[in-house]
Amino acid sequence: MKKTIVSIAVILMSTTLLFAQGNLQGAWQAKTDQGIITMTIVDNYMVAAFYNMATKEFYATHGARLTSVSPNKIKWVNEFNSAVKDDVGKVFEVDYKIEGNQFSLTNSDTTMVFERVDDGTKNLAGNWRITQREQNGQLTPIHTSGPRKTIKILSSTRFQWAAINTETGEFFGTGGGTYTFKDGIYTENIEFFSRDSSRVGMSLSFNGKLDKNDWYHSGKSSKGDPINEVWSRK
Repeated sequence: MKKTIVSIAVILMSTTLLFAQGNLQGAWQAKTDQGIITMTIVDNYMVAAFYNMATKEFYATHGARLTSVSPNKIKWVNEFNSAVKDDVGKVFEVDYKIEGNQFSLTNSDTTMVFERVDDGTKNLAGNWRITQREQNGQLTPIHTSGPRKTIKILSSTRFQWAAINTETGEFFGTGGGTYTFKDGIYTENIEFFSRDSSRVGMSLSFNGKLDKNDWYHSGKSSKGDPINEVWSRK
């Protein structure tokens, strides 16, 4: 299984290039014998996760920041990789090929076909970073200039958060799935959770409000703890 996870992680790194084109922004999905791979690309950032919802197993995740694009090549910098920590901070440049709303990616002897889920232009689509959290009854700013951060990447229908340290390569946790945002109510349907598989299948609803590039988010966590946060779009 470890060899399979590392192989998938390499593929996840290679897929970043496919989202440089505007018509490929959004969420994508591929099926494997072990489960599925979901990927989201917005605001020049990509996250991908490999998991099995039926068995509640989480295998690997990866995130990268796009730096440059040409007609047949793309370059990015890895910000986190739960399976290959040493690749954090490294720069990669890869050739790519796109065919309609599908693409095929081959790495060594492994080929995957990805299907579009959405176009990443609606609802809360964006690259968000937590910037404030309630403490002692007041919203308190969170230090955002350092390498440790919690981000949440949303397409039109999918979300994934990750807690990481881009300097040390540390990966602290992730979770994701589908979401809806309507009439001020934000609802997450959890499909994977790296730290506690018992949360898979849960649906959590929160009060949500957008104010320019700030997203106010309040309710109760999957543990039942009250939360009141502000996320800012990068």
